Amino acid sequence: MTLFNAGNTRFARTLLASSLILSAFSFNANATSPAHPSGLNQNMIGSQMYTADDYSVTKETKMFPEPQAGQVQHILTLPKLDNEADYRVEIQIGQTKMVDCNKHGLVGELKQHTVKGWGYNYYQVDSISDGPSTMMACFEQTTTEKFLPIRDDLMLKYDSRLPKVFYLPENTQVRYRVWKVESPFNYSGEATK
Repeated sequence: MTLFNAGNTRFARTLLASSLILSAFSFNANATSPAHPSGLNQNMIGSQMYTADDYSVTKETKMFPEPQAGQVQHILTLPKLDNEADYRVEIQIGQTKMVDCNKHGLVGELKQHTVKGWGYNYYQVDSISDGPSTMMACFEQTTTEKFLPIRDDLMLKYDSRLPKVFYLPENTQVRYRVWKVESPFNYSGEATK
């Protein structure tokens, strides 16, 4: 007995065609880096790093605390855009490590602090340690370099007026990208007229 007769084959083809058409119209979120104000496709966020040994006070960051020993201050500066309400900045904090075929993670707690008297926010991770990992047998003993983020990630409103400041352990990176709104708001229920 065959599983597919002539009627089932037509049904299977129709089902496959319908699913392909439906997947073409599915709704996906895309991260897009907007064009740099110069019109060129380049990284638009500036970044600086300071340790306790090479810390330098700037006009834009003088209100933030100095980095302590073993800590690095990461400063992200965003250029002014026409409609900043349409943008978000996604932040991931982690470390680049050599890993085997298993899935690896890091553990660290991202805390938000406020500069007293100014009301400006900054973010801090005191320590990062190895986290959970799968325990598969890796028959190939090769390792590859990979960025491993901590579980806490951050989505910030795009605001070019203030730098985004992070205090992280040494050998830790801030990974970031800019998201741009590509669609108008939709309403649940009836929209008011």
